[in-house]
Amino acid sequence: MKIIPTSIPDILILEPQIFQDSRGFFLESYNQKIFAETLGITANFVQDNHSKSEYNVLRGLHYQIIQPQGKLVRVITGTIFDVAVDIRKNSSTFGQWLGYELSAENKRQLWIAPGFAHGFLVLSEIAEVIYKTTDYYAPKGDRAILWNDPDLAIDWPLKTPPILSAKDSNAQTFKNAEVYE
Repeated sequence: MKIIPTSIPDILILEPQIFQDSRGFFLESYNQKIFAETLGITANFVQDNHSKSEYNVLRGLHYQIIQPQGKLVRVITGTIFDVAVDIRKNSSTFGQWLGYELSAENKRQLWIAPGFAHGFLVLSEIAEVIYKTTDYYAPKGDRAILWNDPDLAIDWPLKTPPILSAKDSNAQTFKNAEVYE
């Protein structure tokens, strides 16, 4: 697995080794031993999530104030612009964001450590996203930061206003959001 570091050390882009022939392809998306020994990621994944969304749907920026979740994100159909925002108040990268294109074609994965808000924008007709989490969903701790918060100034590749859920439309600004100490 190829590891591509980012400007925020707790976010990694992962490119799996792909074995392709006339029948199709095979790749190993997760191997606990390789993640621990090569990446230093010893997370215990406890839940897998799968979403399907149409073009221009924007989901996020989501996080849990209790039971923070690390996420291993990949796309199995389509293309997304995936974003992580550091909301760890004592971090040197607090308030910084990173965004990367993940697609079924490039087969890249994004490792997002606990302590980040996460969201994505669908760039293709549809996209199916699968992600592993390091903790269970905790409805009482579920939070969202406004996707277009002016202080974060995320450069979403939008051509028209996004399709949002009510939760995401009414999310908190970054200044008013509960963050990790």
